[in-house]
Amino acid sequence: MVHSSSSAKHPWRARLYRQLEPGAWPDQGLSPANRWICALITVAVLVALLETEPAIRVGREPWFVAFEWVVGAIFLLEYLIRAWVAVEGARYAHPVWGRLRYLGSFAAVVDLLAILPLFLGLVGMEALFMRLIRVLRILRLARLGRFSKALRELGHAVRLRQFELYVSFGLAFLVLLTSSIMLYLLEGGVQPEAFGSVLRSMWWSVATLTTVGYGDVYPVTGLGRFFAALTALSGIGIIAMPTGIMAAAFSEAMQKNRREKD
Repeated sequence: MVHSSSSAKHPWRARLYRQLEPGAWPDQGLSPANRWICALITVAVLVALLETEPAIRVGREPWFVAFEWVVGAIFLLEYLIRAWVAVEGARYAHPVWGRLRYLGSFAAVVDLLAILPLFLGLVGMEALFMRLIRVLRILRLARLGRFSKALRELGHAVRLRQFELYVSFGLAFLVLLTSSIMLYLLEGGVQPEAFGSVLRSMWWSVATLTTVGYGDVYPVTGLGRFFAALTALSGIGIIAMPTGIMAAAFSEAMQKNRREKD
């Protein structure tokens, strides 16, 4: 909501506020300014990923540094403008305390993380994680409109199925614990480095139940292989159960959306 009295005094600030604040944009989707910001975030994240490849990075370090300076400067300017126009919203209407409240909000903290690489990320790859956090800003900017409505409907459908999810996760943990204990008892004496404790056996159980099967550790005794086969077969059902519940929740959310459109 835009603060009407403030908008009358500062029409340009009000226009910027409508462009930058997703909740103030009157149309569906993102404003043109936020679309450009999302595009820049996407490019910045892709460049950060490319920079991790030595074959691309070596010999081109000045280009990556220059790009980071340009992107960081743009995000810094955007951050300052957002703080300036925040008073257009009724929640942050006070010219001083309102802006301070805004700077302490989750949205402003996410924006701040986007510009920290300007000061921390030019010394090497240590700030890669901070640079990749920028993708969170896309979720923040897209939190309203159709995207937000779809997420709310999906979240509501999942909450309706939360009991079934709890039961499936409980069964999964029970099977995980049982298989870990059995492999510890059957294989611990033969392969103490891999199955010498229940916690060590859990690594194998997780890899097997999730159908990943790294193959770094495996049972060698007859009974151990028998229970390993049972664990592998159980893993199919353990994965399918929450998957089916989530698929039903997705389908319910989509059907509800279609009914509202009709």
